Amino acid sequence: MWGYRTRDVARLVGVPEGRVRGWARAGVVKARRGPRGELRFGFQDLVLLRAAAGLAKARIPARRLRATLRRLEAQLPEGRGLASVAIAADGKRVVVSDGRSRWHPDSGQALLDFAVREVASGVAALFRDRRESLDAEGWYAFGCDLEDGAPREAEQAYRRALLLDPGHAAAHLNLGRLRHEAGDAVAAESHYRQALATRHHDGTALFNLGVALGDQGRLEEAVAAYERALAADPAMLDAHRNAARLCERLGRPEAAIRHLRLARKLARPRAPPE
Repeated sequence: MWGYRTRDVARLVGVPEGRVRGWARAGVVKARRGPRGELRFGFQDLVLLRAAAGLAKARIPARRLRATLRRLEAQLPEGRGLASVAIAADGKRVVVSDGRSRWHPDSGQALLDFAVREVASGVAALFRDRRESLDAEGWYAFGCDLEDGAPREAEQAYRRALLLDPGHAAAHLNLGRLRHEAGDAVAAESHYRQALATRHHDGTALFNLGVALGDQGRLEEAVAAYERALAADPAMLDAHRNAARLCERLGRPEAAIRHLRLARKLARPRAPPE
């Protein structure tokens, strides 16, 4: 079963195992049970427990600590998890930032200063020591946790997933994106195509393929990939914009205008329902 064991969490968070179990019993995190009844924690649990450790060090009472973390979860932007935020101290208050806005989940004093990236870096050290047997989905989940703080180890985790399941589309897609971000558009293209061999109409894989082909100067193929992406998901604004730009370079003004018109329509704010 995928998940971090109590001793792993205690090491990463920097508290005794008994405190980790106590926080799980108190509902600070929603830990799962493994096949032998042992506690298993996800990456977001690590982030919450790291925050809990900082609040506890600041001598925040247990009841207030739980309330602060519950407020934090409730205040996160819709559709985004704890892995998207950083938590820090601002004078006497805890400050949460998601890269676009900052807010205070609680007004109590807290000596807290860390980013989720640090948690991912700690996970990377655990990854290097990991001897537990995992299936492809487990290594894929490990890779997702590692991406922000340790992209090299994330690549290794995705490659282990693919050794066990060469057709794991999500691992191919994420590994392709990491290779693309590293400047290797050729390798990225290969992984995107292997993802599409399993998920024939995956809009994200098709869009990424279009970007990789464009970066290699294969403009006609890139436009075709964007067209396929839009067939899978007509609401992909950036696919229209990228296709318009490439069509203009290819001397196809009518197609460029069509994509720009559709992009503007998608970008137009929708009227709220009455």
